[in-house]
Amino acid sequence: MKSTFTFLIVFAGLISGNSQNWEQLSIPESPARYDDVFFLNENLGWAADGWGYSVYKTTDGGQNWELQLITNEEYLRNIEFLNENVGFLGTLTPDFYRTTDGGENWDVINIPGVQAICGLDAVGENTIYGCGTYFGPAYIIKSTDSGNNWEFIDMSPYATQLVEVLFVDEQTGFASGGNNEGGIILKTTNGGQSWSEIYNSGIPGELVWKMQRLFSNPNVMFGSVESFDPLPGKLIKSTDDGQNWISRDVPDPFIQGVGFITENHGWMGGHNSGFLETFDGGETWNDTGFGWSLNRFQIFDQNLVYCSGQSIYKYTDDLSTTDISTQRPEEMKITVAPNPVQDKLNVSIDFKRKDHMVITLFDESGRLIQQLSRETIDSKGLKNYSFDFPYQPGVYHVLFHYDLGYQSKKIIKK
Repeated sequence: MKSTFTFLIVFAGLISGNSQNWEQLSIPESPARYDDVFFLNENLGWAADGWGYSVYKTTDGGQNWELQLITNEEYLRNIEFLNENVGFLGTLTPDFYRTTDGGENWDVINIPGVQAICGLDAVGENTIYGCGTYFGPAYIIKSTDSGNNWEFIDMSPYATQLVEVLFVDEQTGFASGGNNEGGIILKTTNGGQSWSEIYNSGIPGELVWKMQRLFSNPNVMFGSVESFDPLPGKLIKSTDDGQNWISRDVPDPFIQGVGFITENHGWMGGHNSGFLETFDGGETWNDTGFGWSLNRFQIFDQNLVYCSGQSIYKYTDDLSTTDISTQRPEEMKITVAPNPVQDKLNVSIDFKRKDHMVITLFDESGRLIQQLSRETIDSKGLKNYSFDFPYQPGVYHVLFHYDLGYQSKKIIKK
């Protein structure tokens, strides 16, 4: 049964160098973050609350929100609609949802081989693409009949992980994630039957998390490269439809969301940052101090942008005057002890909920040494790990990647 609530719009303003501002919409606060937001037009949209396990709908541009769905402890990763009735909801479990009545009711679709869906993109009247997963393996799903039938495409020849898909039309599109050489962007011109690599960051362990094509010039593309301490995150940009790329460092290593309204003016953010703003194409960045844990930007034009993070945010000149204060979610407790280490690396992780965990070891320069663990966490609670550590004395970094974010721990080997 569907429950209905109504929430009024208020905002916490951010001066952004012109008459436009970001506002925070008064959707219920997430226990972690809204992993995705999708608007079919400027008024009709949906938001997926990751650890809130909830889907909300608005018909007035975010002024009011209606609770449509609460799932059974399934992290909600993304949401996308073909039209006002047919939509799809990806989770970080094998359960994949479809609605044919605008979100009033949702049916579970189980596609053989799918462990989770990390990216969705609807294109044309009936075609929907999806991909997974950030924790591996890599695959594409595709339907050309509004989700009645699905094709599963094994992407292991090209990638170890996939996070995002972005299609120009039913045949031409991009997929991003990572492989053993670095963060990648792949391109297809035949509906996903074959792919070519058009970008590689060259640093194993990095992921290209999000992609964007500039609404006013589709030859201009942007991407966010999620890295790890001690390396910076990166903005990548192409002005020739992905043939060549330039890279600019971003203050947050764990960068994820990217959204530009001109070639030079845009924002980025991630699990550990709010709106980082640039007016010079990423040469310099300003931490606005607004928002938190950004993931998805959806840009209609230079005057209307939506973004998902700890809340749902809107870029507009139609502002009210009441501030919203949000409390940042508590970081997962991860302990490495003793540190310095000797022959064993001992780790304790206090899982708050069902989760996924990928533990990876890097040297001081950021060179990948070994993936120590990759697993699905079926229940909350404390879990202990002990890994052999037969490495030379020195400084190392252990990266912990889970559904809600990243942590990097510096360790010393005696």
